[in-house]
Amino acid sequence: MDALSALLNEPIAEQTKRGTLHTPREIAQQPDTWQTTFSILAGKQKEIAAFLESAGVKGGERKPTALLIGAGTSDYIGQCLHHLLRREWQCEVIPVPSTSLLTDFSEYLIPGEAYLWVSFSRSGDSPEGVAVLEHALAELPSVHHLVVTCNAGGRMIGLVRGRANCLGIVLEDATNDRSLAMTSSFSNMVLAGQLLAHTFSLGSYEPVFAQIVEAGRDFLPRAAEMAASLARDGYARACFVGSGLLAGVAQESALKLLELTAGQVKTMSESTLGLRHGPMAALDRETLLVSFLSSDAARRSYEIDLLREIGEKHLVRARLAVTGSGGALQKPGDAEHFLSTERQWQIPDFYRPVVDVIFGQSMGLFSSLQLGLKPDTPSPNGAISRVVQTIGIYQRA
Repeated sequence: MDALSALLNEPIAEQTKRGTLHTPREIAQQPDTWQTTFSILAGKQKEIAAFLESAGVKGGERKPTALLIGAGTSDYIGQCLHHLLRREWQCEVIPVPSTSLLTDFSEYLIPGEAYLWVSFSRSGDSPEGVAVLEHALAELPSVHHLVVTCNAGGRMIGLVRGRANCLGIVLEDATNDRSLAMTSSFSNMVLAGQLLAHTFSLGSYEPVFAQIVEAGRDFLPRAAEMAASLARDGYARACFVGSGLLAGVAQESALKLLELTAGQVKTMSESTLGLRHGPMAALDRETLLVSFLSSDAARRSYEIDLLREIGEKHLVRARLAVTGSGGALQKPGDAEHFLSTERQWQIPDFYRPVVDVIFGQSMGLFSSLQLGLKPDTPSPNGAISRVVQTIGIYQRA
């Protein structure tokens, strides 16, 4: 029995006591919920296509600039999607944190430009997300809005319901994670974004999706075992790196480990090549380095070089190479640990975030338990909460 299944099979009373009633289940349920998300988006394909056409994504004389908007983990959804959406929609796509939009609203907008805002939010009640959406609806009536959320009762979905130039997509309630950390909500909203990218080419995405689901099922127990083993080693720090859209996975993995350990494990993330330009100074012998290796041969060569350089300089205690859709290192000595699926799946980097992030989620879960915390509510001093606390909203002069 793998480490994740062992947690799921504990008595409910024990799960409640240890704070594992929700987080392990929400990690484990992901491949099943991906299938439901596919069905929801496929069932709305005509409606979504009509909306995107009205926004100018297809068939319009002027292509919009698409902003992918969210806070924290929901921002990293955009970081895991923008290159794919740019390729499929053939328009500019820019991830923008709602936290930045709130403070610098006008700086992100060019007068006269056509915009499509795609907002991601688990709860739909994030104070920054609600505020910028309200502001845009009031001040920028020409902007098209697409809201993707896991909560049918959230304020954001209510704001766009029945409005012109707006469309709301609500995923199944199971993805509205009850634990503090976003896990299945993250991967399902990323998957929804992949489906949005392929609104006009769903047939070409279906075989990729089938591989994603099977790779996820394959990867789950292996990621859990690796995470449980590394958590027992007691790293004080962790650094996650990746290239392209896998840099978004590195960001989200670093946040999951930081959140679920209440900051007791210090984390950082960086692009693979960016790490060498200064941030490498933060590495030490208490650090675990995690590299999400690309499926692309050229990117992978840069990533292997980084692993070798860090190994030759003895900068960290251990290096882990992750290829969530299969593959192998060029040489066994390139990293102390290697994590992949058993079968060699042919999944391009564009689609790998939903699979690869499972390791980061699992590392957060088992590190939390190792430190004696409760993963469902890992912040004993209340520094962070499931839905970010309401803040004051101020208007700029």
